[in-house]
Amino acid sequence: MTGAERHHLVAELMRAARLEVAAELRSDGGNGPKASLREGRRTSGAGEGYEYEFECKRWPDALNGKPLLIRASRSRGSWAPAEAAPLSEQKIRVVTEADLGPNPAQVQLRVDDSATWRVLAERLATVGEEDHPVRLESAGWMIGLGSPKVAHDADPGRWVANWPSLKLNSRQRQAVEQALASEITFLWGPPGTGKTDVIAHIVEGSCRQGLNVLFLAPTKVAVDQALERICDLLAGENGFGAGLVQRAGDVDVESLRDRYGEYVEPERIAARLSEQLQSQLTEWNATLTAVRAGIALYDRIRGLEEGLATARTAYERAGKAAHSARQAFDQAQIAAGQLALRIKDMGQPTGWRAERKQAKLDAALSDFQAAGQQVSEAKRAENAAEAAQRKALADITRIRADITQLTPGLTGLPPRPDLVKQADAVQQSIDAAEAELRRITDAVRRNCRVLGTTVAKAVQSRPLLQRTDVVVIDEAGMVDLPSAWYVGGLAGKRVVVAGDFRQLPAITKAVEDRAATPDDRAHARRWSATDAFRAAGLVSPAGTVLQQPRLVALNTQYRMRPSICALVNAVAYPDAPLTTGRDDTSRIPFNTLVDAPIMMIDTSRHRVPGPSHLSNPVHTAVVHELVRGLQYDGVLPGRKWQNVPPGERAADRLAVITPYKDQVKALGQTLTERFGAEHEGLVATVHRFQGSQRPVVVLDTAAGSGDRLGRFYEETGLDSQTCRLLNVALSRAQDHLVVIADVEFLRLKLPARSEARVMLDHLEAHAQTLSVDQLIPIRSAADLAKLPQEELTRPAFFPADQVDRAVRWDIERAATRIDIYTFLLSPTRVRQWAKPFAERAAAGVEIVIHTRSPQEQRDPSRAERHQSLIDQLKSYGCTVTYRERMHEKVFMVDDTVLWHGSLNLLAAMGPTDLMMRLEDPESCAQARKVMEQARMERSVYQPRNESRRTRKEGPGGGKNPGKEEGVEVGAVVWGRLYLNVPYRYKDEAKSQLNASWDEDNKLWYVDAGRTSRDKLQRWLRPKH
Repeated sequence: MTGAERHHLVAELMRAARLEVAAELRSDGGNGPKASLREGRRTSGAGEGYEYEFECKRWPDALNGKPLLIRASRSRGSWAPAEAAPLSEQKIRVVTEADLGPNPAQVQLRVDDSATWRVLAERLATVGEEDHPVRLESAGWMIGLGSPKVAHDADPGRWVANWPSLKLNSRQRQAVEQALASEITFLWGPPGTGKTDVIAHIVEGSCRQGLNVLFLAPTKVAVDQALERICDLLAGENGFGAGLVQRAGDVDVESLRDRYGEYVEPERIAARLSEQLQSQLTEWNATLTAVRAGIALYDRIRGLEEGLATARTAYERAGKAAHSARQAFDQAQIAAGQLALRIKDMGQPTGWRAERKQAKLDAALSDFQAAGQQVSEAKRAENAAEAAQRKALADITRIRADITQLTPGLTGLPPRPDLVKQADAVQQSIDAAEAELRRITDAVRRNCRVLGTTVAKAVQSRPLLQRTDVVVIDEAGMVDLPSAWYVGGLAGKRVVVAGDFRQLPAITKAVEDRAATPDDRAHARRWSATDAFRAAGLVSPAGTVLQQPRLVALNTQYRMRPSICALVNAVAYPDAPLTTGRDDTSRIPFNTLVDAPIMMIDTSRHRVPGPSHLSNPVHTAVVHELVRGLQYDGVLPGRKWQNVPPGERAADRLAVITPYKDQVKALGQTLTERFGAEHEGLVATVHRFQGSQRPVVVLDTAAGSGDRLGRFYEETGLDSQTCRLLNVALSRAQDHLVVIADVEFLRLKLPARSEARVMLDHLEAHAQTLSVDQLIPIRSAADLAKLPQEELTRPAFFPADQVDRAVRWDIERAATRIDIYTFLLSPTRVRQWAKPFAERAAAGVEIVIHTRSPQEQRDPSRAERHQSLIDQLKSYGCTVTYRERMHEKVFMVDDTVLWHGSLNLLAAMGPTDLMMRLEDPESCAQARKVMEQARMERSVYQPRNESRRTRKEGPGGGKNPGKEEGVEVGAVVWGRLYLNVPYRYKDEAKSQLNASWDEDNKLWYVDAGRTSRDKLQRWLRPKH
């Protein structure tokens, strides 16, 4: 590669990294942790940054110690780097380069995920400089450049222990033989093919060849899982106890920490090797502390004795001053008395010499006044001297007591000079011991021959090994190309790239950054949103594998039963199908519920429409019943079971995977209820299960409740995100795979050539298929009164002709609150429920009807009828609240019973479909939250003429509406939405909301058609 070509390549990679930084700074941060800060004030401002103090009600611990980004709330601009630290429980200090103004009203903080990209760009900018760790030749191998040697070791048994007897298949052996003799090896390891074992043997052999190995993976868990297997192979090697294999960074996998933590964590290795020295150091520190305490005692007593002498001197000086003051006082009093007698004798001047006598009298009076002042001054001096004498006496008494108390502590102590010599000697011993500890720490680092860490840490850190001969990258399909190129270049002799380019890719954002130019997005697709397999020319544009000598493809999997493997082949590996190397038996206890390798539960017939495609209450109920059945059969532990042995815990046997976080939350709540506790790693999105496996996997497709599929299902092709996600989800299953799917909905919405459609075709042809009603019972209203409480808590369907009577049964038992969400009202249905509502309201039950406002009706006559029905409901004791653009049909009792489906309780229209009843407080809370989040981002368009009037002129030509038109906080009048804006926030309301002042009604307002209510919640509280 010429210098110009090298410069061009590095520039392309740098540009990709910087595009990712820019995209991150423009993104909203997704679902990551955020902190909302209010009422800020600038405390200082300088050339390099500004410092602020904010109020914060709740500070997320996840932000502590992380690089952060900040921007004003509601802003769509770029984020700016920031540092933040709590000052008190509700005060946060923020330092940022961004000028947020003197008094920012509200800002948001989030984790800066661009930090790794920023460092990578900085590292790439220095490539080619002297002593740079990146070797351009080996870095070039990562993208198909150069002519690296590809060979096979004829006798790998020299390097790999027990080579002839190892349980490796032919492809696995080929991979080890090739990696130990080649400069570059790409290892394609689909799920369950033993890739980790192969990598461990490659690392083992490289280490025994005398090479230093840097083992990398994109996640801590992947690093730890492979490093544990490597330790198994090298634990008997000379030097293992002194740090032959080490882990840079925190250990996440508990089994690695428990089994090998003291051998792979550098701090623990050094502590173990220096245990005796540490013990001596502890003793010396204790001795030094005691000796210094003795010296301090001598110094304290000496200081007290000096203070005592000073106090005695002060006492004597004050006594003399008091004596002198008393003498002066006596003399001044005598002089004043003599002057008084003289003045008396002089009498009143009269006669021809009166003027002369008056002068003598005036002089005597002046002298008398001066003598009086001398008397006062002498008295003050006497008082001050006596006070000083009393203070000195008190000091003498106190100091004598302190000396008396401390002096016994000197008993048995050597003289102070001897203690000082002893302290110096002990300190010298401590300094020598600490120097030796540093040498041990350095020696531990030098002893390392195999180092495991994440790709990000390898990019960000100084060289981790004194010499890096081999770089092994696991899960390389999840590593972006600039990072893969950089870490591959750290290798001096050999690179091994292992992974599956049909599983999850690296997380990048620039390719979907709408603010970027088309050219920038294309550049990101070429350089960051790709992996080393594709960059090296091993994968076609269509996603099919291209067989080349550099690539070894593992083709026998040992995880999945044959039926599950066949499904995974059909979806993700049609061009390179995997064979199965395990038996077709199940490792979980026999049960009648999940007794086939692959099952599909079809929810098509019992779809319950909802406000969002991100969750599905029917599927949640199916999972609840599946788990309930598996608990009953002893496959899963029962509610609140204690001391469940490893291998039989819920998360040991079951994984529930679903595309969207909203459904994860709903499932997590129902499973917590089933098990009586939250279980880590039991339910999550696909990304969280990469690298995991379980005997039973439930894939909840989630689709069917909303009106669309969502991004999970949008793409097609072997290279698509949909294919990769499905591959990971399906291939986590070892013995049993259960897919929950609304088949009709998916077939209606899926793209024609979707891999998800391939999955459905295969399941319908080969899986055991159940209908949802085979798990969730269909009940009649009469059943409710007969069922025990345990059965009442089960999800159940009710036919349309049974819903009213079943709902009435729940209403009659309501104790505190009834919520009905219905966007339509009909006179017949409102009258039908008049008596039950009135009776419960009279009994103190709060009944809340959530419906659309009359202003949303299509014409005045419908609006008038809607208002009339609202008034009727209010007369029955109901509270009516308005929800814009709502379409939900939900009924809740006491925040415990949830009815969900396609029937409107207070409307005559609707399909004759099933309604689903759940008795679960968590489901009620989730439903309420989902409905709140389902409000439209923009306010509803008001079709009636009244709502289209401008805010400048009313029906009669007036400037503002009158009170009689219903002006109040939260009301929409003349197209204005009225707000409660405190005086101190008026400037914020004007600048951020474009709010205007209604002088007649003394309220602020905004254009209701252009401003979202979600953004106005803080201004919609009624005035008090």
